[in-house]
Amino acid sequence: MSDAGPKGRTGRRDEAAFAITPPQIVGPFYPIRERPDLATNLARPMGSAAEAQGQLIYVRGRVLTPSGKPVPHALIEIWQANAAGKYRHPSDMNPAPVDPNFKGFARLTADASGCYSFRTIKPGRYPTAEGEIRPPHIHLTVEGRFDRLVTQLYFAGEAENLADRWLNAAPHPDRLIVNLQEPPSHLEKHAMVADFDIILASG
Repeated sequence: MSDAGPKGRTGRRDEAAFAITPPQIVGPFYPIRERPDLATNLARPMGSAAEAQGQLIYVRGRVLTPSGKPVPHALIEIWQANAAGKYRHPSDMNPAPVDPNFKGFARLTADASGCYSFRTIKPGRYPTAEGEIRPPHIHLTVEGRFDRLVTQLYFAGEAENLADRWLNAAPHPDRLIVNLQEPPSHLEKHAMVADFDIILASG
């Protein structure tokens, strides 16, 4: 990762570049029956014989304070729907199929420089009990030395972003939206990459 600032910005580091990442709801599908994989590869969970279905993506970034200092060894949990928009959760009534090769729940630790990354698939959109369609998103909890943040990562260009009540309730929704980019040469050619720096209030 570049040290130019959050989300790959270059040039001087202004205060807006280090605004706190907006919180989001935990949601109804936090895993209650699954143990998280203690690995960074959600696209092929431990013990799985095959890759998960869907668009392969790598999410990477740094956990920082508003002053740009790294938050070392932050604990990060990730949970998400599969490519069809289905969670492995008993309360998910979406008739979309479960992917046997996708658990969608992992826990990892940022390094001493606050850097983290994980390999997963782009989640699908899905209907809510109220009849709305939620855009593709990934849930994250981030625990630093002093703070615990619950948030969600969204993807640019999704039509449902415009009407999603949870995304648009954030003070600065654009800070939760990432662009998918072409991968560097050492990653799979069919993969995409998203940069998502997470800014905690105190670290």
